[in-house]
Amino acid sequence: MSSRLDWLGSLPLEEAAAQLLTCCASRRWARKMVANRPYMNEASLVEAAVSGVRELDWADIEEALEAHPRIGERTAAKAAPSADAEREAQWSREEQSGADDADAAVLAELAARNVAYEQHFGHVFLIRATGRSAVEMLSELHRRLHNSVEDEHEVVRDELADITGLRIRKLLEQP
Repeated sequence: MSSRLDWLGSLPLEEAAAQLLTCCASRRWARKMVANRPYMNEASLVEAAVSGVRELDWADIEEALEAHPRIGERTAAKAAPSADAEREAQWSREEQSGADDADAAVLAELAARNVAYEQHFGHVFLIRATGRSAVEMLSELHRRLHNSVEDEHEVVRDELADITGLRIRKLLEQP
């Protein structure tokens, strides 16, 4: 086992849940992840995290979505800043860095389409931004605006699972 995996496995329940909530902000998901410790290896932890997101009820997905900023918006730690909240905000900034070099027209279009998406679906547009440019994210946003609510729920669930898997890996890479 890695020392970080040992670290996560040895934390008290509440602290382990707080660490995991920086990866996915669903309390139900975090409780399940903590209850299923210890994990045999990093791959089994990532697999459990991803499959756990895919098993969540939509209300739990909505809870997790509340922690995600709009694509193209600068993120800061919400509410009372803590090391965990600042780490999560930093991850969001890094994940969305593909929008950093976008021109003003693309950023304005992203902002407008974010609002249209939220009005249509009732929640923030979620996409695994890591490795994607602002133009790619905007194109995907345009495409997904035509999804049915049911289809979009499945896309959001998959995107959240991908993001969670990436963040679990980041959590394990922390010093």
